[in-house]
Amino acid sequence: MTSDARKLPTGFGRLWTAQTVSSLGDGVSHAAMPLLALTLTRDPMALAVVTAAGTLPWLLFGVLGGALVDRWDRRRTMWVADAARAVLLAIPAAAAALDGLSVPLLAAVAFLLGLGGLFFDTAATAYLPDLLGRDPVLLERANSRLRGAQTAMSGFAGPPAGSALLALGRAVPLLADAVSFLFSALLVRSLPAVPRPAPEARESLLRQARAGASYVFRNRLLLGLALRPAVGNIAFLAVETVLALFAHDRLGIDTYGFGLLLTAEAAGGLLGAGIASALGRRLGTGTALTCTAAVEGLAIVGLASAPNPYVAGLALAVCGAGMGATMVLAPSLRQAIVPAHLMGRVASTSRMLAMCAAPIGAFLGGWLATAYGVRTPLYAAAALLLTMTALTATMTNNRRIEAALRAAAPTDGPDHPASKQPTDEGTPAPS
Repeated sequence: MTSDARKLPTGFGRLWTAQTVSSLGDGVSHAAMPLLALTLTRDPMALAVVTAAGTLPWLLFGVLGGALVDRWDRRRTMWVADAARAVLLAIPAAAAALDGLSVPLLAAVAFLLGLGGLFFDTAATAYLPDLLGRDPVLLERANSRLRGAQTAMSGFAGPPAGSALLALGRAVPLLADAVSFLFSALLVRSLPAVPRPAPEARESLLRQARAGASYVFRNRLLLGLALRPAVGNIAFLAVETVLALFAHDRLGIDTYGFGLLLTAEAAGGLLGAGIASALGRRLGTGTALTCTAAVEGLAIVGLASAPNPYVAGLALAVCGAGMGATMVLAPSLRQAIVPAHLMGRVASTSRMLAMCAAPIGAFLGGWLATAYGVRTPLYAAAALLLTMTALTATMTNNRRIEAALRAAAPTDGPDHPASKQPTDEGTPAPS
């Protein structure tokens, strides 16, 4: 039986359900946390602290977290992280009910939720290829469904639900998110066990973390896959920083219209996630990744030069489609070629690079808009995306990807201790 004819295992349905429910809770909190902070203070810096606190764990502990995940049982790591987040959310919910909520408490909760997310997301990324037997086709299909559900829940359903629940009481959206985490933890706990990676020689955690990061930087294919979201985050955050101002001043869009603009981007993301596998099969994964990156850059040019809200909405939808497809194809490829015992560290290193790039983009967008006008960050972002597309095209081309997939094909098992580490040409590197 070919991989195209294979079905996703039953366990994937439980993982998909768990992450869908959890994404809905994340969308609720994503809308509710800033609004909760807004009921406590009007200080922009205080609001920024609450927002930034959730990203700090990735900046501070990203690679170390990946090294720990590679030492631990991944299924247990996932359900413990979600159970801990469910318990954690009960604290601000109780404080809100007792009128004891504060900005420092919200910031601390956001930080700890981000830490839990670091462990859950990294463990889930490492668990999925083991569950699916590292089959590239099944990985694309699975990631397409996971990405689509995440976009639908956190982008469409969650934010309006969070705003509506907040109207019922300050504790309500926090309790709703806690329930979603608890439900996810129970489902994840019922997932099938998978073989644990072959143990490595006992080394210090820091040394293992450094080895995981080094593995990414030494390999041109993995480095190319990591550079795309890192450079992309600089560009997209530069756009996001000024998008509301651009929409209001240049396109005459009101608050309701701005929400529709963001909805168009999310709709494009759903479409892109849905067609990613077909694009990969028709063009080859490398060519598909190059095309989606180019589409994103050209779409931002269209947004910057949009004469009206309709063209702007279409441009954002096209950009969202490119992003959605990229976020299915790239992780699926990474999961197919990275040895299981390194998967946590490789995933967390790539994610950390992307998270570190985001503040650079936000600062760049604000500075360019202040110095040269509100359209300038959009054109700069487009130029950055198109330059990145050209520079990484050879790093992630079809030939290199096919060689890496051949090198990663198991001979003595899915994760033989010899761990086939692909070099620049995808062949095993000497240990």
